[in-house]
Amino acid sequence: MQVKLGFGAIPKPQYVFVSRESDYCWYMLSEDRKQIPIYDKALTGVITGIEVEKKVETSFGLTLKTDLYILADKPYIIRSGNESYFSKGLLLSLDILTCEQLRQPLTITVSPGDRTIVFCTIYDPVTYRSIGVSWDGHKEVNWQALGQKVSQKINLNAYAIDDRVKIPASVTTAELHETLIAQTDTYLAQLNWTQEVGRQFLHQRYGKRSRTQLTDAELLDFIDYLKLQPRV
Repeated sequence: MQVKLGFGAIPKPQYVFVSRESDYCWYMLSEDRKQIPIYDKALTGVITGIEVEKKVETSFGLTLKTDLYILADKPYIIRSGNESYFSKGLLLSLDILTCEQLRQPLTITVSPGDRTIVFCTIYDPVTYRSIGVSWDGHKEVNWQALGQKVSQKINLNAYAIDDRVKIPASVTTAELHETLIAQTDTYLAQLNWTQEVGRQFLHQRYGKRSRTQLTDAELLDFIDYLKLQPRV
């Protein structure tokens, strides 16, 4: 992203709001809070973070939103209703993507559905292929758990596991894997787990005997489990 010298707009993220209107599906707000329609149906950039179940005060009262942070020609924040089809499609797609894919530019698209519905589809801008998701059984999905899982994966990928371990977006897959294992070392030490206890747990939960055999998603799940355990 090129920095423009001289006078200009305040350098702050641009909010993009998802809404099914007559001839567009998302918009920005002017300084006097008027809608500025976005007729383009795609935004391409690098995802840098996500917030799910974010409490936002609106004219209708306190509501839950999903905020997707994406860096393109400028930083954008795509805001959608937490229970909307857009948010759910977004989470389903992001859950499929690997950490390596999440470090590459992706294209977020909108398409209108019935009445107020807006659908989200993510594309690989290099191959033009969409991230195929299935809506079968979506009513049985634990969306809160999925949101937490996706949030942890994306925010870890872009920022950090915690305040002490920084992970830039350019980190390699191998480096990320090593950092995740190092983070489990911290929690295991706090819990006073022996190697044998750890091996037994890994075998029971993941069918594996070593943390090096775990995938990034499994390591994230393991970290999430360890964080919830009472400290010795």
